[in-house]
Amino acid sequence: MILLLACLIGIVAGLRTMTAPAAVAWAAHLGWFSVADTPLAFMGYQWTPWIFSILAAIELVTDQLPSTPSRKVPVQFGGRIVVGALVGATVGAAGGMLFAGLIAGVVGAVIGTYGGAAARARLASAFGRDLPAALIEDAVAVIGALLIVAAV
Repeated sequence: MILLLACLIGIVAGLRTMTAPAAVAWAAHLGWFSVADTPLAFMGYQWTPWIFSILAAIELVTDQLPSTPSRKVPVQFGGRIVVGALVGATVGAAGGMLFAGLIAGVVGAVIGTYGGAAARARLASAFGRDLPAALIEDAVAVIGALLIVAAV
């Protein structure tokens, strides 16, 4: 079950890069799960959730801008992979499976990046514009992240 959750939080990272670590950091900080005795203990530190939350809020705004590059360009894609690894490893560490969680998070990030781009393109086409599709993707990422970390 923990590897499935690590993969799912990786998918969220593929949708919205900073939403996933914000949710994971808040869950660790609030004691929903513990990573205190792991190399990822910093995810539960006092300032970590605030930093990721600010970055997530900025991302939610900048994602709506027409000048924002595709999530599939190398820098954007690479960032999603790295964050997917971080959040997957954190969820995995909570279940004593840090490295396996890292791999599951990376796989999830790839799925989320490509699947999210395809789903958003279809939704944007159906709506005739991108904004409603982007807002739906935002909601899926935020709600999904909350449900995933609550299940860890």
